[in-house]
Amino acid sequence: MARKGNSIIHGIEIDEIITMLNRAYADEWLAYYQYFIEAKVITGIMKDAAIAELTQHAADELRHANMVADRILQLGGTPLLHPEAWFTHTNCGYDAPETYNVVNILEDAIKGEQCAISVYSQIAETTRNKDIVTYDIVSQILADEVEHEEDLQALHDDITEFVTEIKQQFNG
Repeated sequence: MARKGNSIIHGIEIDEIITMLNRAYADEWLAYYQYFIEAKVITGIMKDAAIAELTQHAADELRHANMVADRILQLGGTPLLHPEAWFTHTNCGYDAPETYNVVNILEDAIKGEQCAISVYSQIAETTRNKDIVTYDIVSQILADEVEHEEDLQALHDDITEFVTEIKQQFNG
């Protein structure tokens, strides 16, 4: 635990920060696995582009989990130690893919990113002017999550537009 580092935290209990971060930590591990498994089972048109995007996002989520775990440890806490705890502490949950179609997979991934944006926005708001280190870390992660949503939405829109155009050509 960083005694001097923790002494600069004001207006919020360190245990509250650790609790929020452990919930985000659970989200990151579940997001990592969701992207990992979706990249393996995805089917359909332009799936290679989606696989590349999902694989990159999985790596980013794992990096985020590492960042969050490091901050929990700096604060004197312990990251969740058992994977089953991820399910009881998650903000965003885990939705196993039910259909493997590229459009459905991307819609699920977009939903996950939107939840992550909400979670990190709330943590940033809670820690602003109280815990600058946590605020900085979650702001970095938030920027990544916003970029992820944008990337996934653009790919989703490109695919659905392409499919619509093909349908019109065959039906036209």
